Amino acid sequence: MAGSYERGRGYLQTRARGNTSMSGRISAPESYMRYDVRMRVTGAFLTRSVGTIPLRTAAVLDAVKRAILAGELRPGQSLVEADLAQALGVSKTPVREALKTLAGAGLVTMSPYRGATVRAIDAGAARAIYDLRLLLEPEAARRATARAARRGGPGGLRAARQALDRADAADGEAERSLANREFHRALYLDCGNSLLVAALDDLRDQTALVSAAAWQQEPSGQPEPSWRLEAGEHRAILAAAAAADGEQAARLLAAHIGGFAARNFPEPPPEPPARNPPENPPENTREP
Repeated sequence: MAGSYERGRGYLQTRARGNTSMSGRISAPESYMRYDVRMRVTGAFLTRSVGTIPLRTAAVLDAVKRAILAGELRPGQSLVEADLAQALGVSKTPVREALKTLAGAGLVTMSPYRGATVRAIDAGAARAIYDLRLLLEPEAARRATARAARRGGPGGLRAARQALDRADAADGEAERSLANREFHRALYLDCGNSLLVAALDDLRDQTALVSAAAWQQEPSGQPEPSWRLEAGEHRAILAAAAAADGEQAARLLAAHIGGFAARNFPEPPPEPPARNPPENPPENTREP
């Protein structure tokens, strides 16, 4: 993959002249990506997911993360520090630190032999991620809704509405996936259990990777993209939370999470039972 960084988007924008070698490495000599690391890093998700990190590393992290979620960096593609550093106009140090952070978030795989690669999530891993969300997130959202009702305040509703507005206005999978992630976090953030919040936060990047990959793989001929269906489900969940109906919000959220997994990563059909070999017929012992 070779391309140029589009300053207003926050991730690597592939151009027609760019290409990717057979090995998946960034073709640095033909790259004309430009990245201004002096730009202001936007997207509050950075400060919440990785804490305080140097600005240059945050800028590289932002660019590579969004390139992964947009599909510009494909699952299994090698992420070579020297090539990325040259493409982004930085030294290898912020690239190395950014890749470590992305590995901790579940977007990148580090190997002593292959180095860093974009994580490839198969259907089994996707089902496991969504199964864990299904166990934890509806209960967290139910508790957060109940706490907001007892306090008489909006809780995370304002942040959730803003996230949905950003998702509606998004012009690509990366921006939409990140906005959806912020919507879900706003629903469970005030659940009152910091360990539950931390567990769900740890799944956020992996969830975004799964959802972006699923949208990119949708057949082009279907009448409506699935993200439109999911946007309607988000509005219904938000309406239940705004009505202080935590039980209904939890039910709708569970159906939303389970429905996405069932549509995109259905369980494989059960294997047919093994057939027992036919028993040998008894030998004919009669005298001839």
